Amino acid sequence: MSLWNSDFLPTLNVGQWFNNVVSWMNDNLGPLLNVIDDALTTLNDGLTDFLNWVPPLIMVLLLAGLGTWVRGWLFGLFAVIGLLLIQAMPTADLWPEAMESFALVLVAAVIAMILAIPIGILAASNGIASRIIRPVMDLMQTMPAYVYLVPALFFWSVGPTTGLVATIVFAMPPGVRLTELGIRQVDPEMVEAGHAFGAPRRQILRGIQFPLAMPTVMAGINQVIMLSLSMVVIAGLVGSGGLGEPVYQGISNLDLVTASEAGLAVVVLAIYLDRLTSAFGDKSAVARASRPRKKAAATA
Repeated sequence: MSLWNSDFLPTLNVGQWFNNVVSWMNDNLGPLLNVIDDALTTLNDGLTDFLNWVPPLIMVLLLAGLGTWVRGWLFGLFAVIGLLLIQAMPTADLWPEAMESFALVLVAAVIAMILAIPIGILAASNGIASRIIRPVMDLMQTMPAYVYLVPALFFWSVGPTTGLVATIVFAMPPGVRLTELGIRQVDPEMVEAGHAFGAPRRQILRGIQFPLAMPTVMAGINQVIMLSLSMVVIAGLVGSGGLGEPVYQGISNLDLVTASEAGLAVVVLAIYLDRLTSAFGDKSAVARASRPRKKAAATA
């Protein structure tokens, strides 16, 4: 037996093990998987129907108005131009797909943050939990995006639920990491002051640590939304709808016009969501309070 080849290694049927796990989950967790499917489908379809029910020009004005209120008139003008561009591109009717992608991103990002923030708080408050959670987050961030589609396909087949579940799992790590980081960066003297006044641990978290960590948490929300949008496009391969489908069809058919226009619509949504969520972080009370100190330090 030669050590220069793999003949001496034992045979490990990893694929069969994975197949057994998936089969067991389908057989024993079928009702739970159905509940998840129904809940995600209802949320996604309901939000998509609402966004497409609003007349496109009214939706443009609403989104532009939100951008103007949060970030200023220049951003509001960009929103008007970018969203009208999506409607004006003639090759395909991209507006319904854009609203479908918008709904997918919102549903996935909200669920991802609902899961990520408590996990980040647990990691920040417990050293053992942090040492367990960090390698898991490392693994989740290093795995290729397409890998998340594989198990979801076996559980829910082709459809929006597969894309949503894969997107939620793919987008969670930045939310967990930045929530933990923000809480750990809170000045320990602030926490000690809370203990000195007899505040319980939960009240310190709710009244001191989490508000002071909000700019970092908002940065995590921004990253979750960006990853959700990138994964939603990939999820178009498994019938999740949205702008991913025309992008994939354009690439498959070597149709540069369709692929480029759908890709440009994705870019417009990405810029809008990125600048909007980052502006919400800048508007937090802690961020506003830190600006005078930064200006004073810069002029000193």
